[in-house]
Amino acid sequence: MRGPGKQFADHPEVAATVAKQTAIDKLYGDSAMPNPLFLLRSGPNEATIEADGRELVNFGAYNYLGLANHPRVVAGAKAALDRYGASASASRIIAGEIPLYRELEARLAQIYGVGDAMITTSGYLTNAGVLGFLVREGDVAVCDALIHGSVISGTQWSGCRRITFRHNDPESLRSVLRMSRAGFDRALVVLEGHYSMDGTVGRVDEMAAIAREYDCAVMVDEAHSFGVFGDRGHGIREHYRLPADAVDLWMGTLSKALGSCGGFLAGDADLIGAMKASAPGIAMLTGGPAPAAAGAALAALDVLAEEPERLTRLWANAKQFGALLAERELDRGLSEGTPICPVIVPGEVRSGFVASYLLQRGIYAGNISAPAVPAGQERLRFFLTSEHTDEQLVRAADLLAEAVGHSRQLPDPTLAA
Repeated sequence: MRGPGKQFADHPEVAATVAKQTAIDKLYGDSAMPNPLFLLRSGPNEATIEADGRELVNFGAYNYLGLANHPRVVAGAKAALDRYGASASASRIIAGEIPLYRELEARLAQIYGVGDAMITTSGYLTNAGVLGFLVREGDVAVCDALIHGSVISGTQWSGCRRITFRHNDPESLRSVLRMSRAGFDRALVVLEGHYSMDGTVGRVDEMAAIAREYDCAVMVDEAHSFGVFGDRGHGIREHYRLPADAVDLWMGTLSKALGSCGGFLAGDADLIGAMKASAPGIAMLTGGPAPAAAGAALAALDVLAEEPERLTRLWANAKQFGALLAERELDRGLSEGTPICPVIVPGEVRSGFVASYLLQRGIYAGNISAPAVPAGQERLRFFLTSEHTDEQLVRAADLLAEAVGHSRQLPDPTLAA
């Protein structure tokens, strides 16, 4: 109950989350099955992890190329830490700038063939902040129906109108723009290169061309595609062989394939320069990225260039795991055989059971439920990496099929709801 010092005790989101977490804790406590949420590990987040005093095969990390714990990447972070300290300790405008930032940004701009780039402290805030800065009331953001929640937050921040079109459907985008474009000043079409909940590949080439027909700017979120797609891991632009000006803003993260932390934007030099100086949340009034994050990302780009076999292994593992799940007739939803492989297990109780069953047997995979995905579309999400072995993939597929079979016998009140 709300009382002195408890102004948010009856806040709908707070109360609902507390109630849900209490129910989850009770469910696992009553069943004596392990709780896969907030799993405490004691080492790097790689293909195998140490947790609860035992080794687990890990499918919960987007450390796609194994770079987060690569010796050269760790050394790059340490060198930056030794030279510049643990924090920038200021905004970049006021005493926070260091040469590593500019070096990394030049590398990213060169990869995309654009005028400039900027790195940020957070991938989520990068999406939210750029929309908050660039669009406003009277403008529109036209978004794929499965766009990341950070983009939705950005549209709420900006006060612009948000319109969605059917996932990965060019004709749906064309229809939306035909009906609505004339009613707004600026229009920004927002896409992803690799959709993180479903493992689908964004049809960026077709969508960008349609956006241009209706005088729209285009922004692409490459959080899960940079370092994963393209012959050299340079992302969805390289995958589709797109010209540099096909997209206005490329957004990505340092936190996934590059094994570091933070976000980035690449685009027109004047646009990036304006955001470096004036965009709240990603530059103005916020501290610069940790020097170690920039040092790690620079080293990761070097490894990406010099060890292409990591990319080859990643995609071989994705292909093999997809085939193993197909043989066992498991529901992979919309997955297109990428290194993000969802397995649909409808119902919060059933999907939670499957995650716990696997954890008991030494396999860890993330359990995703509403509101991250629609109710009835609960799933386990498997991130494949270049470091998983054939034996690990086969064992995971066998245990997963076993667990899903058992889960179908369980009553699940969340399905009835």
